Amino acid sequence: MFKIKYLTVKNFMSVGNSTQAVNFDRKDLTLVLGENIDLGGDDTGARNGTGKTTIINALSYALYGTALTNIRKDNLVNKTNTKAMLVTIDFEVNGVDYKIERGRKPNVLKFYIGEQEQEAKDDNSQGDSRETQQEIERLLGMSHEMFKHVVALNTYTEPFLALKPNDQRAIIEQLLGITLLSEKAELLKEQSKATRDAIQQEEANIKAVADANKRIEEQIEATQRRQMLWLTKRRDDVAKLQTALDELLKLDIDAEILAHKELSAYNQRRKDLTDLDKAIARSEQDLSREVKGIANLTDDIATLREHKCNTCKQDLHDEKHIELLAIKESKLRDAETQQGVHAGDLEALIAAKLELGEIGSQPKTFYDNEGLAIQHRSSIASIQEQITSKTAEEDPYTEQIADMKTTALAEIDYTKMNELSRIKDHQEFLYKLLTNKDSYIRKRIIDQNLSYLNARLSQYLDRIGLPHTVVFMNDLSVNITELGRELDFDNLSRGERNRLILSLSWSFRDVWESLYQPINLLFIDELIDSGMDASGVENAMAILKKMSRDAHKSIWLVSHRDELGGRVNNVLTVVKENGFTSYNTDVDIA
Repeated sequence: MFKIKYLTVKNFMSVGNSTQAVNFDRKDLTLVLGENIDLGGDDTGARNGTGKTTIINALSYALYGTALTNIRKDNLVNKTNTKAMLVTIDFEVNGVDYKIERGRKPNVLKFYIGEQEQEAKDDNSQGDSRETQQEIERLLGMSHEMFKHVVALNTYTEPFLALKPNDQRAIIEQLLGITLLSEKAELLKEQSKATRDAIQQEEANIKAVADANKRIEEQIEATQRRQMLWLTKRRDDVAKLQTALDELLKLDIDAEILAHKELSAYNQRRKDLTDLDKAIARSEQDLSREVKGIANLTDDIATLREHKCNTCKQDLHDEKHIELLAIKESKLRDAETQQGVHAGDLEALIAAKLELGEIGSQPKTFYDNEGLAIQHRSSIASIQEQITSKTAEEDPYTEQIADMKTTALAEIDYTKMNELSRIKDHQEFLYKLLTNKDSYIRKRIIDQNLSYLNARLSQYLDRIGLPHTVVFMNDLSVNITELGRELDFDNLSRGERNRLILSLSWSFRDVWESLYQPINLLFIDELIDSGMDASGVENAMAILKKMSRDAHKSIWLVSHRDELGGRVNNVLTVVKENGFTSYNTDVDIA
């Protein structure tokens, strides 16, 4: 329930520096009369200008930050005191107490929940914090325009049926709850935008992961190519080593080394035989030379014994002959001795050659020398070791590739994207459902609530005594007829219009309370005074008294008619004296 309890006013319009208060926490019908002491105070002309409507304007300003009528905010400040304007309202919504303090010069806006003041959510330097005001209106659940047609009825407010069709539609849509659909559609639109933004962000995230994965996959492919090159080279190296090993193993290295040893012995025998042949040849030459020398000496000695010169063959008979013969005989003896030596040497050499025997065939070898053959064996061991080592080499890329696949590659999870897409589709479906004029939701709301509105309006028109038929159509237009004749609102007299205005307002209020929450307060400012005949006034008063009694409403009727005082439970006198307004009330001012 929305219950307005108290209103206090200071330096607001005709109210001066002395704070005035009104207690709305009542369950009766209160008549508000004016008494202008400055104009005499006791005749009909002294009922105007006292500040009765100030109460409604203050109520509107406290809740919405603007007067009920089109008065600029600075003109709401008392013109005599020109400052320190302050309006305070205490109210209750669903059992929770709230208070609003609003003023100008200085600018003030304070919003309390219970006793706790709420911090202004944006700039409060002008006393009209937008976010705070939005929070207040969300709490009230009622726009200022609806407030003027449901809570505070004033003759200066343009009647509903005098509004343009679009303005009428806006109020009816708000009343029937269709505006809530639009508000929810706007919220849904914002949520849908947030969802689309989230989808774009998620798409960017997925693309970033996909791009990163692509780069990593390119790195993996490059690493795999290097791995293949490495494996191919290792395979080729092992194959080359194996081929070399196979070639080496084709040679019997032990036989090769033995052959080299035999070749060494063969070469030594060949050398020895060559040396013996050379020595035999030299010995034979020496022996032949000695034999020849002995023959020559023998001939010379024979010649000398014949006393002839061995050189010129002349006769020799002197001592020279004897000397030469002795020399020749001595040389012969030496030559014969030397001949024996040479013959002995030759015989020994020939015996040695015979003992050495035949040289035989030369052993065949692969290598030119034994060192290379010995190196061949170590080469086999080295190649076998290289093959073992090469085969046992670990692939340096396997672990790197596995690590990139398991840790660097990120799995693309479409769960969030799928969920966001599902939410977006659902939000778009709901948005169309809420905004489409042909939506069954809108039609259902209109059919249900419009039927109730027309029923309440028909009852009020009958009770207030207006013979016209007024019906809201499904397109939310209004059809006014009398005895089958279609009429416009301006076809009605002033009294008829007031009857219809009151009936519409009460019908609106009934629909509002049935859909949203009950409201304890109703203000009617001079509508019963204006052009209403006695029966109209009587019927209106009966409706108001029944509404106050049965629904426990606090109803305030602003009027110039003193005679209504005997028909109500309570009278509030608004007094204007010395230019300032005061309220004749028993409310204590704190």
